[in-house]
This record gives sequence, C-alpha cells and structure tokens, in this order.
Amino acid sequence: MTQVTEHGGGVWSLKVPIPDNPLGHTLVHLLDTDSGPVLIDTGWDDPASWDALVDGLGALDVAVTDIHGVVITHHHPDHHGLSGQVRDASGAWIAMHAADTDVVKRTRSAEPAVWYAYMADKLVAAGAPEEHIAPLRKARASGRMRTLPGLDAAVPDREIVPGDLLPLAGRRLRAIWTPGHTPGHVCLHLEEEHPAHKPGNGRLFSGDHLLPGITPHIGLYEDPDDATATDPLGDYLDSLERIGRLAPAEVLPAHQHAFTDAPARVRELLDHHEDRLTDLRTLLATPLTTWQIAERMEWNRPWSEIPYGSRNIAVSEAEAHLRRLVKLGRAEAVPGSDPVTYVAV
Repeated sequence: MTQVTEHGGGVWSLKVPIPDNPLGHTLVHLLDTDSGPVLIDTGWDDPASWDALVDGLGALDVAVTDIHGVVITHHHPDHHGLSGQVRDASGAWIAMHAADTDVVKRTRSAEPAVWYAYMADKLVAAGAPEEHIAPLRKARASGRMRTLPGLDAAVPDREIVPGDLLPLAGRRLRAIWTPGHTPGHVCLHLEEEHPAHKPGNGRLFSGDHLLPGITPHIGLYEDPDDATATDPLGDYLDSLERIGRLAPAEVLPAHQHAFTDAPARVRELLDHHEDRLTDLRTLLATPLTTWQIAERMEWNRPWSEIPYGSRNIAVSEAEAHLRRLVKLGRAEAVPGSDPVTYVAV
C-alpha cells in the first residue's frame, strides 16, 4: 500500500517510488480545491510508480479520473514522468514554468542521436578522457539509442507565471520562480494559515529546491543552438535567499520529509556552496580543465566509485561552480588552452 501522509488543511503527500534510484521515492502532493483535486508533481514514468500513485489516491477515495490539474515544480522525470498518463486518464491540465517547458519541447522534438552528440561535445570541451566519451560515440554510431527519460511525459498546456496566484478555486497558491536545479524550477507558496497554527508564513511546496538533508544538483540545461553562458549556481543562491526571507511555517519537499525552519536550512546551503567555491579556488592554484576539477572536488564517494552517468552530472556541477567563480572575478580561462583550462585570480 502506498504510504500516504495527511498534512492538514486539504493537503496530503503520497510516496511514489523511483525504481533503482537511491532517492527511493518522490513525494507527490495532493491539494484539495473547489474544482477538484490537484496534484503537485506526479512521479517517475514506470508501472510500479503508476500503481503506487493510483493506490495512494484510492486510499483518499480519489480516482485518477478525478484529477482536475497538475502543477509541475520542474521537468525532471521523477516529477513530471507520469503527467502524460494522468492527463490521458483524467483530461487534467498540466502547468509548468516556460523555461522548463522549453526543455521538454527540445527533448521531445530532437532525435536521441542529437543529444548524444551534444553530450559528447560538452565532454570533449570539458577535457574528458576519450575512454569516457567513447560509449556516447558508439551508441550514436550503432543506432542503438537508450530512450531518454521523460519522453512520455505531457507537454504542458498551461504556463506557471512567477509571482502569480495559480487559478485554483478556493486556494491561494502562489508561484515563486527558483531557478538553479533547473532553469524553470518553481516553489509553490500556500498563502494560508498553517492548519496547526505553526508560526511562519504559510506553507511551501519546495520541489527539489529546498530539501531537509540533500543538496540539490545545480544543472545545465542549455539550448545547443544558444551560446549564452548561464550562471545557474548564481541563480540558485539568489532564489535560496528569497525563500529564506519568505520564512514559511513548514516546507513540504518532493523528497525525504516535511520540515520547519526554512531560513536555517537556507543558511546551511548557502554556507555549503560558499565552502565549495573556496575549495575550488584553492584547486585552481594551477590550471585545470573542468573534468580535472570534477575529479578533484569532494563528492559523497571517491571519484573512482562514481558511476558513469553520475560522473557526467558531477562534471555539470563542477562547471556550474566554475562559471560562478568566473562571474565573480575569482577565476579565469587560460588564453589559448585547448581544452580550456581555468586558473584562480
């Protein structure tokens, strides 16, 4: 039976499993509205996940066909994956921030080979060794492409506009744009008194932006045809501070568990990233490529034990921190280096 938790005031969370992933599950939230139940995220696109979502709703005497709408915090498949099935079953609308909808559309419209080539090019530019890039080249050449996750998720039909109240009858749910984990990540502020009268400013559905014990990955989701250099870590730190100032009475995240004292958790994350930037600047006493930086950064396990796909994520995280240092004037590219190396200034 799916674990269902009542949070009071017409809010519940349902544990929807993520197969073969250490995160274990996504907390899908159900919000009662005068027009019918609305989901915040849906979970991973997998038969076991779908069954868990259906069972959890059933425990609340809600059928999937009853779902009125779905609000997606961000495009990752453990949040957006089942949205297509939910819409097929119920006719529900699907809402997402425009920046993440653009990512969904790009992924949906491009052949997987395009993305394998893009990832290979990014790794070449990062200075990755050929043995790490070779599997991408081989997969592209052979035509045996692994299906990209999330391709069965719904293309959203409504836009979440930052600062606006979502059109949910009888509820006050305001969108807060919190980029960094993805470019269009949103938190959702329930501007209603906490049902247990806890002190603070309402409740916050935080997606992956603010988690009680996990530091979210800072992602790069750039259009291959757009050469603009983004600063996702800077965006994340700025949006963290906004959430800290909001000071909700309780945070309802998409993983782990609900928690209070959001400002304290925000301070922990701000300090964590400042420490990482300081450590990275120390590493850059000598010129290093992005790959070499990732090899030397501190992770939750030694580099030699990090799986192939997770190494790609680590390189992306290293690049996000490196871009932040460059923007702050604390590091710079070495002229003429190929692949590009960076050094502290």
